[in-house]
Amino acid sequence: MTAPAPLAGVNTREGRAEKVWALRSGLNVAALQCQFSPFLATVPTYNALLRQHSDEMAEAFKQMTGYFVRTKGPKAGQRAFDTYATRSNQSWASFDGQVSFCNQAALVGRRALAVPKGQLADFAAVELPALRDSLGQPQPHILAPKLEWAIVPQLTDPCAGKSRCR
Repeated sequence: MTAPAPLAGVNTREGRAEKVWALRSGLNVAALQCQFSPFLATVPTYNALLRQHSDEMAEAFKQMTGYFVRTKGPKAGQRAFDTYATRSNQSWASFDGQVSFCNQAALVGRRALAVPKGQLADFAAVELPALRDSLGQPQPHILAPKLEWAIVPQLTDPCAGKSRCR
């Protein structure tokens, strides 16, 4: 699935929130989808990120819901935000690119933990393209190995014609 289209008419604060929301969404999906490798530590990294950047995440949520309420009205705005949030999460799900996505998400998540509070939106603006691009890098040699015919030499029976082997 592709990334959601940029939201029309966002102000500066909403635009920053949109980037934080997309990063949170991608790393959330990674925490759920990449548990096949404990080495990647996507779950503890995501949980640490939520704790470390909780103020920015809460502000992003507030700005994003505010955008949809402002543009669609109170009732329709909440439904529109819920749809947007669902589609945002779904846009990170990938089978073909899962390995490359999980590897990239683990790296981005660890780097995000080093970002000073208040600078997550700037970090997200830089890191999101590579995280999104990782979805389009299937790993056929890992997920769908190429099978080729092999020529097996004719093996002779070492006991053929020998009474001792029977």
